[in-house]
Amino acid sequence: MNGKLYAVIMAGGVGSRLWPRSRTGTPKQFLDLLGSRTLLQETVARIEPLIPLPRILVVVSRELAAEVHSQVPGLPDENVLLEPGPRNTAPCIGLAAVVLQQRDPAATMAVFPADHSIAQAAGLRQAIAAADRLARRGYLVTLGVTPDQPHVGYGYIQRGDPIGDDDGLSAYRVRRFAEKPDLATAQQFVESGEYYWNAGIFVWRVDRIRAEIERCLPALHAELDHVGAAWGSTRQSEVLAGAWDRVPRISIDYGVMEKAAQVAVLPVNIGWSDVGNWATLSELAEEDGHGNAVHGQGRHLLLDTSDSYVYTSAGRLVAAVGLAGWIVVDTPDALLICPKDRAQAVKEIVERLKAEKQDQYL
Repeated sequence: MNGKLYAVIMAGGVGSRLWPRSRTGTPKQFLDLLGSRTLLQETVARIEPLIPLPRILVVVSRELAAEVHSQVPGLPDENVLLEPGPRNTAPCIGLAAVVLQQRDPAATMAVFPADHSIAQAAGLRQAIAAADRLARRGYLVTLGVTPDQPHVGYGYIQRGDPIGDDDGLSAYRVRRFAEKPDLATAQQFVESGEYYWNAGIFVWRVDRIRAEIERCLPALHAELDHVGAAWGSTRQSEVLAGAWDRVPRISIDYGVMEKAAQVAVLPVNIGWSDVGNWATLSELAEEDGHGNAVHGQGRHLLLDTSDSYVYTSAGRLVAAVGLAGWIVVDTPDALLICPKDRAQAVKEIVERLKAEKQDQYL
């Protein structure tokens, strides 16, 4: 008997490149960066027409569980899985697979980051439905985003032999996963037509991903078995915390997908972005006639300014003269000023603040 399709939303990211708005207590997935809804709320909204709320699970830290319930009313308590600490995506996904396998041994799970933007929600749902059918045949399916530029900040997936078509979408075996390339290599990838951006969206049967974790990451599998045996008992939290002290910090891509058998890529063109930094966010935001995007509750006055992103805090006026290609983010306790082409370096500010123990700004 076929199991049902479930969604697992990973909401444990920090989003340090979107500092000073993204902080430890309010990481980017809980912020209204692109409209009135937060990135988490947008993620749930685009999934829910295909997968109803009772079959949507969110993996998050204990400290942010209340925020999940506040932002996603009606989400069952048992669908919020509490990670004792950040251990990258393989342990996060493994925990969700263990829990789902107990609820529905034949379940298929679709895995989504909580902090991405997708312009074409219907296209995503079409792809997930097709990936679900492919996953039921035993494939580990990853969505590959058709690249429109040689981006050096994303990992890539090279397609291999065709598997077949489903609802107008073509699936391929994965030939290889490629780490973030330099610009020349990225240009070669895009020109070949064989490579796709790795969006970190996966679909697979829970029994298949658990078997591959056992084969590729046996130490993680053993700890997850202990967690599964204690799940639902009075020892659940204690056993989970102990296991999380021992599980490896490793991504599902590097730990499993690069070594797994029967891996498929489903190419899509759905207006995907990882909202990775302020420059990326600026590209997604609505702009004025000069290419400026202005967000926030404060006032702004821009003179001879173009191609810039400005965030204003309530009660504050932000005035700029002669800026071209800049980022200005004004919050009550921190001000960021940065050229767009250095947006990736914002993470270095966060690292410096950590090193200097300036925790009040984190």
